[in-house]
Amino acid sequence: MERAEVGSRRGRAGEIPGPDDVASALARIAPYRRRTPVFPVEVAGRQLVLKLEHLQLSGSFKLRGALNALLASPGATEVVTASGGNHGLGVAVAARLLSRRATIFVPEDAPDSKAARIVAAGAELVRAGGTYSEAVEAALDRVERRGGRYLPAYDDPLVVAGQGTVAAEVAQDAPQVDAIVVAVGGGGLAAGSALGGGGRKVVAVEPERCCSFHDALVAGRPVDAPTDSVAASALGATRVGEVPFAVLSAGSAESVLVSDEEMLAARDALFEELRLAVEPASAAGYAAWLAGRVEAELPCVVLCGANTEWVPS
Repeated sequence: MERAEVGSRRGRAGEIPGPDDVASALARIAPYRRRTPVFPVEVAGRQLVLKLEHLQLSGSFKLRGALNALLASPGATEVVTASGGNHGLGVAVAARLLSRRATIFVPEDAPDSKAARIVAAGAELVRAGGTYSEAVEAALDRVERRGGRYLPAYDDPLVVAGQGTVAAEVAQDAPQVDAIVVAVGGGGLAAGSALGGGGRKVVAVEPERCCSFHDALVAGRPVDAPTDSVAASALGATRVGEVPFAVLSAGSAESVLVSDEEMLAARDALFEELRLAVEPASAAGYAAWLAGRVEAELPCVVLCGANTEWVPS
């Protein structure tokens, strides 16, 4: 669960990326990332395009932001982060691809399946604290004592620009698309999509009981939000990032909410109808589209991850 990474030691959160940063990231990470396909489909007489980002190396889009941040920080031979999920695995795989050392701090109760994937990717795994926030503090303390690059899950301009390469590829490979639909946790993918989508509308989809971006829009600033959802392990940011919110609040992002039941039904439908196996969080955008909450002629729904044990309901 990627909760807010508090404290002044994050460093880069005051910088706001732009479209040119996404273009630079696309060129920078091209030799390392997998260019995932776009998949036009028709469901119940309705047309849409799916971006199959769950087929990315590491099993989610998180690899892109990690690659971009590390490639733009050539002096950092070691990367340190805190995550029990897709971000930690993305950082671990990016570090392996770039021959860097990676240390991933996870809460003591992090799922064994996710921890095993991080270790299998070649990273050092450290269980620290009973909460994600405590794991973050342990990771930051490690960087202060021993050096290295601390890499936030979403509140970093290089990470946001890297995530924006998903939308940049959609714009290149499916130019007829008029909206990009993404699941939102800390906001990195949504903000990157706003920058990399060539002016296309971004539909930011969150669970009803795990909606930090929606709550921030209501408050006019990032605020703490509950994380009570079946998708909380991937979308459970306690507050949207400062950098993503600055990008999203200045653009044309639209907030949409879905229920846990709708997400699980959409996940199962993706497998039953299209044989696409994704995690619940990854099905949030498809759930919103199925429910008729996406207003677009031809949207692209990003299927962003597949790193949980998949069992149909």
